[in-house]
Amino acid sequence: MIDVHSHIIPGIDDGARTMDMALAMARQTVDAGVTHLVCTPHIHWGHYDNTIDTIKAGFLGLREEIIKNGIELNISFAGEVRVSELIPGWMAEKQLPFLGQHNGKSVLLLEMPHSHIPAGFDNLLRWLQASKVQPLIPHPERNRDILKRPEKIQWLRNQGCLLQVTAGALTGRFGEQVRDVSLEMLANRQIDLVASDTHDTERRPNDMGQAYVLVSEQVDQEYADKLFKLTPGKIVGVYTA
Repeated sequence: MIDVHSHIIPGIDDGARTMDMALAMARQTVDAGVTHLVCTPHIHWGHYDNTIDTIKAGFLGLREEIIKNGIELNISFAGEVRVSELIPGWMAEKQLPFLGQHNGKSVLLLEMPHSHIPAGFDNLLRWLQASKVQPLIPHPERNRDILKRPEKIQWLRNQGCLLQVTAGALTGRFGEQVRDVSLEMLANRQIDLVASDTHDTERRPNDMGQAYVLVSEQVDQEYADKLFKLTPGKIVGVYTA
């Protein structure tokens, strides 16, 4: 499986605090059946002021330790970018870390606030796509506006967004309401890919293995392969068989 969303680089956001924790997360990720993990620290100005340079430095240190410890996990890096008026400037300065490519566009993991869908968000989405950037929205199933009005899920799709559901949302880690919305998205084929959004090994572990089994049982293995392997693999440019 290809996991495009994680907070495993130690010490730069609310994910792994230490290298030992990061290595434990890497081992857990392998045990979950993931072969390639994208490190996507938060870029949330005023909270986690990460840049491509800070992310790359942390990534290189983590990769060295993963190799040194014999952990069979390939990693790459991007970022989870919070919606901000600074995004056009970051793009002009080539400071947006993209996940990869989708249909000729650069894929940006674009995080909404958990509380709401921001006013004017549709304008940003149109600008990004006109600039050949494909928005990939992580964990829409946990956004409170969407929990109140699930029809907003289709609105996001109509705006041209790809949607990434968290593995733990499908397995019930975030509560019954979030699970119900996630399963409804699954039934309606509104999910483009599933990722772990892992932050640690206990509270926010890597649930990709359990979620893959659930999707295989609820729909079929072909669809599970699309969400967990083929689509993320094509974006990242790795395993697509």
